[in-house]
Amino acid sequence: MASDFTGAFELTERYSVPMTLEGEYEPSAWQWVREQVAEYEASGGERANTLQDSGLPVIIVTTRGNRSQKIRKFALMRVEHDGEYALVASQGGAPTNPSWYFNLIDDPSALAIQDGATPFDFTARVVEGDERAKWWERAVAAYPPYAEYQTKTSRSIPVFVATRTSL
Repeated sequence: MASDFTGAFELTERYSVPMTLEGEYEPSAWQWVREQVAEYEASGGERANTLQDSGLPVIIVTTRGNRSQKIRKFALMRVEHDGEYALVASQGGAPTNPSWYFNLIDDPSALAIQDGATPFDFTARVVEGDERAKWWERAVAAYPPYAEYQTKTSRSIPVFVATRTSL
């Protein structure tokens, strides 16, 4: 399967797992994000797999820009349970949702997650009520600052649950 990715590497050439996300990759405007994503991917998740020096694990999330249609990648805290992942749209407690939130709202199946050596396709859905409460508890256990972030904003921080679609 050929890929249209540009940048540091091409997922489909590096891995034998077919990826549904094809298109032009536009690295983050934030240098530390670009560097972390590149190092994580280049090492198959062996390096750059924690949030800076915290020791807390991260995953690499790939989405498609809802306006640009370009491939976007970023690290997010690893909150996994029974093969599903919580994607917490905290943006550090900012008053607005992060741009990737709108990418997943626009196309919840334009999602890949890399947790280790191999990325896989996922579909995301926003969770509410009791289900959100369970996932929020898991998220705060994995990354305690999420609780503080919620106190900084009047919005209810959205939580997506990502379910694997590729085998």
